[in-house]
Amino acid sequence: MIKKVKHQTSAKNSSIVAAAILMTIATPLGYASQVYADSYDDRINALQNEVSQYQSQASTLKNQAASLQDELDRLTGSKATIQAQIDLSQAKYDKLQQQIKDTEAKIEVNRDALGTIIADMYVDDSISPLEMLASSNNIGDYVDKQQYQSSIQDELQKTIASIKQLKSTLDERKLDVERTLTDEKNSREALVRTEKERQALLEQTNGKEVAYQQLSKEKQSQADALRSEQIAANMRAAQRSGSQTLVSDVAGGGGYPSAWANAPIDSIVDSWSLYNRECVSYVAWKIASTGRFVPRFNGQGNANQWESYVSGYGIKSGTTPVVGSAAVLYEGYYGHVMYVESVSEDKSRIVVSEYNYGWSGLYSKRSISSAGLKYLYF
Repeated sequence: MIKKVKHQTSAKNSSIVAAAILMTIATPLGYASQVYADSYDDRINALQNEVSQYQSQASTLKNQAASLQDELDRLTGSKATIQAQIDLSQAKYDKLQQQIKDTEAKIEVNRDALGTIIADMYVDDSISPLEMLASSNNIGDYVDKQQYQSSIQDELQKTIASIKQLKSTLDERKLDVERTLTDEKNSREALVRTEKERQALLEQTNGKEVAYQQLSKEKQSQADALRSEQIAANMRAAQRSGSQTLVSDVAGGGGYPSAWANAPIDSIVDSWSLYNRECVSYVAWKIASTGRFVPRFNGQGNANQWESYVSGYGIKSGTTPVVGSAAVLYEGYYGHVMYVESVSEDKSRIVVSEYNYGWSGLYSKRSISSAGLKYLYF
């Protein structure tokens, strides 16, 4: 009914897990129903193992999801960096486009000017030198006209050539920026594709984690329900016909050491290698508190193991109740042990004190029938 030893407590404390279908159990435990009690623990352990597997899968998926999220964050940062580069390259490209447009306009303006000069020169060339000289104020004026026309023509041709060279340079820079823009946009698209793939994988991973968590939760619920049934069955087995509760579920009662009574159940191993607030720990302490010897159980301290174990130390057992003896009930998976406080005159009833009756981890006191119990005379 109650876990008694260090090596056995894992059945009560281990994490839950399983995928077996629960069977409805309503039949109360009868005397010597060890197989029935075992079936509870076997099925609970199976559920606990399965839940552990689900939780392990969920934990692995959670770590994978965290890794994917980190990668997505890095991709987002890289995408932002590339976008900034694209914006800068686009601005350069737009500026070059405008410069090329302005340069082409300058070329056209200078070509028009050159055309005007050439036209003027053509008009002047249709006039004979004698007529030009005659129309000039003097010979110097004639020479100046000739030099001016030649100078303007040369200057315009140089300007046009320079502007053309500038346009060629701008065109080359424009091509470079176009190639850079193309490369950057391709890189951005590659990042976008990778980001979409990782996002889809993250959503899939999160979905799987949720599914495993749900499975774990369902199996936890099944294991809890089965354990509740086990507790109820163990309580029925320990109740015994005509049982009367004298003191019910008192925290730290019976004089049990406060250091053990106030600590969480099964969190401390006592002086006899037994877990605190279990029935075996209380009875071992109670007997030892009267000055009698109680051996260390070393992993063999379940209540249903006491009789065979202490016999190795010369401690006798029998079916007659004696005040100060340990009363052992061989019901449930672990059995249950109680301290005999008093015995009726006809020895048909006894008053016992105990811990963890009904898996409460607390002190209680009852009047029960003495029949069907084994007594250990420390």
